[in-house]
Amino acid sequence: MKQKTQALRSRKGKSRFDRFVAYMRKYWFVYMLVLPGLVFMIVFNYGPMYGIQLAFKDYSPRLGVWGSPWAGLSHFKEMLDDPNFIRAFKNTVVINLYNLVFGFTFNVFLALMINELKMKKIKPIVQTCVYLPYFLSWVIFAGLVQVFLEYPSTADIGGVVNQVVAALGGQPVDFLKRPELFRTILVVTNIIKTAGYSTIVYLAAISGIDPALYESAAIDGANRKDMLLHITIPRILPSVMIMLILQLASLFISNFDQVYNLYNNYVISTGDVLSTYIYRISLGGSGTNFELSTAMNLVLNTMGLIVVLGANKFVEKLDVQGIF
Repeated sequence: MKQKTQALRSRKGKSRFDRFVAYMRKYWFVYMLVLPGLVFMIVFNYGPMYGIQLAFKDYSPRLGVWGSPWAGLSHFKEMLDDPNFIRAFKNTVVINLYNLVFGFTFNVFLALMINELKMKKIKPIVQTCVYLPYFLSWVIFAGLVQVFLEYPSTADIGGVVNQVVAALGGQPVDFLKRPELFRTILVVTNIIKTAGYSTIVYLAAISGIDPALYESAAIDGANRKDMLLHITIPRILPSVMIMLILQLASLFISNFDQVYNLYNNYVISTGDVLSTYIYRISLGGSGTNFELSTAMNLVLNTMGLIVVLGANKFVEKLDVQGIF
């Protein structure tokens, strides 16, 4: 007891800096493990943030970022007055909402269905098949989509989909030139490519459920449906909510690789999203308006942060742990 009291007094006698130094000496190896990731984050995530000031300046390559004159909020006004920005913003939000409603729910459903497979030889084959598309780049995957949806011409008979349509007595459809179909193509191809990989988190959460719960439920006469609704889903709900919040963070950010490799001038009215529009006005050949593109990215990322904070508060009110 006396030793504990003396240790407490000596700890109180030390300054905060001395305690910090002692703590660092004790756990220095752990912080050395963190150091490479911390340096990477500072250099590549926080370092480039000085470029945010481009949104408030008239950039001149000769003067540089720091020396360029201030322009106030003129670029933000230009952004709101631009009809192409409004169109791209609308397309981005609509496509991401479709991905949220159909893609996110399908990911959870797929994980639950894979978990329900009881044939040990079939389950790994199914998992491999649904994971495989994720490891293909969007360049390759978009090429496969274009081949499958190819419209028949005088030189060929078209893609597999149009061959099936023709075999059933229908008229071939030029899918990739139909604006009203392009959003559906984006959502479906995104689900096919990413659904398998997205299920890993849910399958990991399911594997952490105590098997005794299922055994007790089986003794009480519960069937597979009852176990799914009353044991599996409630136990993976925290993981589902965290993944939902993370997906809401990208509500105003579109998948540039997917859209850029699939869209064309025929579907630009429904397929042009913010990432492709920002690319065109900054690096894509139609201009070098870095100030406007920076202003757009700043607004969109700020809106994404607000959505994440709001979703996290909402999840906490449901008595489910959020991401912070």
